[in-house]
Amino acid sequence: MPERHRHPASLSNPALWRDGWYRYARALASPNFGPRPAGAPIDLVVIHSISLPPGEFGNGNVQRLFTNQLDWQAHPYFQGIRGLQVSAHFFITRTGALWQFVACGDRAWHAGESSYRGRGNCNDDSIGIELEGLEGGSFEAPQYETLAGLCAALLQAYPIAHIAGHEHIAAGRKQDPGPGFDWPRLQASLAAPARCFPAVS
Repeated sequence: MPERHRHPASLSNPALWRDGWYRYARALASPNFGPRPAGAPIDLVVIHSISLPPGEFGNGNVQRLFTNQLDWQAHPYFQGIRGLQVSAHFFITRTGALWQFVACGDRAWHAGESSYRGRGNCNDDSIGIELEGLEGGSFEAPQYETLAGLCAALLQAYPIAHIAGHEHIAAGRKQDPGPGFDWPRLQASLAAPARCFPAVS
C-alpha cells in the first residue's frame, strides 16, 4: 500500500477512522493521489456521479479505473478516456456498498479544474465522493443512506463547511451528479443548514 499522510482530524474518533481510512468502507488503495498543500483545510465535500461505460452498473469498472486496472479494449467508450489517471476518496454503488480509494488526509484526483467559495484547485481541500449513476439520472435509496452516514462521519472528523456537486465546482465543464440528485434529501438527513449546500431548486 502506498505511503499515506496522516491528518490530525482523522484521528479524532479511532472507532471510525484510522489514518484517514473509514471503518465502514471497503479499502482498495489507488495509486492516484498526492499530498495536500501544507495547511489546507479539509472543508469541502464534492459529490460526483460515475458509471463505466455510462449507464452500466455493478461491473467493477469504476474500481478498476481508480486503480489503473481498466482494460481499455473492453468497451469502445474506454478509448475516449484511455490512460486517464483519476481517483476519488469514496465510491458508493447502487446497492449502497461503500469503497474507499484514498485516505482522507491525502489529495485525491477527482475535481480537475475547479473553483468554489472563492478558492480554486478544489482537490487541495476537498473530499470526493462518487455515486454510481448516470449524470442527470436518479439515485437509489441505499446510496442516499450510505452517503448520509458517510457525510455525518466526515462532518465529525473534519471541518467540513460545504457540500457541493461536481457541477457546482466546475460549472460549464461538468454536469454531475445533475438534476436527478436530491439535495434537499441529503440536507434533511444531515440536519445541516442551507448555507452548507449549493443554491439548488
